[in-house]
Amino acid sequence: MSKQLPPLCAALALGTLATPALAQSAGDWTFGVGVHQVNPKSDNGSLAGNTLEVEVDDDIKPTITAEYFIRDNLGIEVLASWPFEHDIAIVGVGTVGSTKQLPPTVSLQYHFDAGRVRPFVGAGVNYTMFFSEDTRGALEGTRLTLDDSWGLAAHAGLDFAIGERGAVRVDVRWMDIDTDVELDGADLGTVQIDPLAYGVAYVFQF
Repeated sequence: MSKQLPPLCAALALGTLATPALAQSAGDWTFGVGVHQVNPKSDNGSLAGNTLEVEVDDDIKPTITAEYFIRDNLGIEVLASWPFEHDIAIVGVGTVGSTKQLPPTVSLQYHFDAGRVRPFVGAGVNYTMFFSEDTRGALEGTRLTLDDSWGLAAHAGLDFAIGERGAVRVDVRWMDIDTDVELDGADLGTVQIDPLAYGVAYVFQF
């Protein structure tokens, strides 16, 4: 016995197929608003002569992007965000502090001409600013300082076209973030954060 697609489903399917691809030409701009979860890598290194193993937790915050297309399908993107906040723990001791950080990133990105679902890849430079460091637990009352970081960044994702100018974006970023740590002015070593950031956003072209 043959089955017929319900009228509403059929209409949605036809509407999806009819949605024009989001074309990006030289001189176009896109603006995106979304949210990202920053997940530091699992092994963040050791401090104080490799005697203290450090763990940095994750956080979720709103993000915005702006991208200018210098050629067809080739754009320069700037990422900004609300400050992320991460708890810092020492294995066997527990949480000893926290920090806030802003990770502005500039990337050169290529968008593949693939119809309604458009993959893209990019690479660039990240500058991470650490501030509002706090101590607690075993380090309460001390002064924790994290140096700002420069590093490479990579970006990949998919844009799902919605209408002629909009798209829903899912993406993942990697950032090379290493920070030198000081406690009461004494150098303790370097923490490797090197996070993956997973995100979803709405991107509008104008």
